[in-house]
Amino acid sequence: MGEIKVPELAESISEGTVAQWLKQVGDFVEKGDYIVELETDKVNVEITAEDSGVLTELLAGEGDTVQVGETIARLEAKEGASAPAAPKAEEKPAEEAPKQEAAPAQQKTVEEVAPAAEAPQQGNQKQWLIASPAARKAARERGIKLDQVPTTDPLGRVRKHDIDSYADQKSNEQKQQAQASKPANPVSPSPAASENSEKPVERERMSRRRQTIAKRLVEVQQTAAMLTTFNEVDMTAVMALRKRRKDKFFEQHDVRLGFMSFFTKAVVAALKKYPLLNAEIQGNELLIKKFYDIGIAVSAPDGLVVPVVRDADRKTFAGIEGSIVDLAKKARDNKLALKDLQGGTFTITNGGVFGSLMSTPILNGPQVGILGMHKVQLRPVAIDEERIENRPMMYIALSYDHRIVDGKEAVSFLATVKELLEDPESLLLEG
Repeated sequence: MGEIKVPELAESISEGTVAQWLKQVGDFVEKGDYIVELETDKVNVEITAEDSGVLTELLAGEGDTVQVGETIARLEAKEGASAPAAPKAEEKPAEEAPKQEAAPAQQKTVEEVAPAAEAPQQGNQKQWLIASPAARKAARERGIKLDQVPTTDPLGRVRKHDIDSYADQKSNEQKQQAQASKPANPVSPSPAASENSEKPVERERMSRRRQTIAKRLVEVQQTAAMLTTFNEVDMTAVMALRKRRKDKFFEQHDVRLGFMSFFTKAVVAALKKYPLLNAEIQGNELLIKKFYDIGIAVSAPDGLVVPVVRDADRKTFAGIEGSIVDLAKKARDNKLALKDLQGGTFTITNGGVFGSLMSTPILNGPQVGILGMHKVQLRPVAIDEERIENRPMMYIALSYDHRIVDGKEAVSFLATVKELLEDPESLLLEG
């Protein structure tokens, strides 16, 4: 009997949540097959089988939290066996049982997945009740007996959605009975209670990643002395340069020239000038970093993630754009690895892609600075005392930890970013 255990995930991750089982009890598993997908604080990890065999027991249900090293499934090794057919739910007549020696072993596989508390039923009912771990857990939490739950599964297995449907049905029946039993002239409840009881709601469990995001954002606001300063950038020169060079740039590098490479270059140059924004606090000490790994906030299906462009100071415009494209695609496909998310020194977030005109970004701890980009919008700008022109303007925001960054330094940092972007050719001179 082999065991499937949660492997070492990463140095800072000790647990995960079962996102989904890719194999079910009774399935034959080849060595190297993916068995289960775990959701960690940062990425999803698929666990593979180290041996071939039949999956006989799942010890954790979807949504359960599991620890590194914990056994979450059992596998019965079958040397030289090929994938068998799924076990049938129908029971064979009693007189056929002793005819084959292999019959008891197959029957044991079916019996092992039945809950220990379930006893064989008499008559024409199912002898063994088969239910997934998630269904057993949901039934225990809601006080539901599994043998009362109808299922549409052809093999008679009870799934979690069967429990949910049965619970909803019972809840509706109880409401109808309560309505029918009300007196003719009841005392009117408060308006709030009456409205809330009749309004449709949907309760959805937060994903592990969303819980982690929420926890970290609250921690940052509670531990950092966070302030935000604003400025605005005239994007005329950047947009003109892009227009002139975009076709040639794409031909040479097979990647489009976007705003992010300009902003990343400007941020790196400003960080070199104001190094405390590229630092972090460790106890009573400052850790001032001499490398520039810039996190780029990306919207993913499960929430915001911040993959890191490594050594951004050493990359060309094309290198930065290529890295961002690759990381964004990984984020959308849920293929980011832990190494893609670890160790950033400063973060850039672009709310402008969603139409945001201005915002105050929250720090990505333990970093002490984050730059927020916003929507480019035509606004009338005073060119001199006599002229006003419509210019493509963008508000930019710098949130910083006031514990180690003074207001003067933060404002100067943002002014430097503004100056470099309004004279983009100067970015080529920054070492």
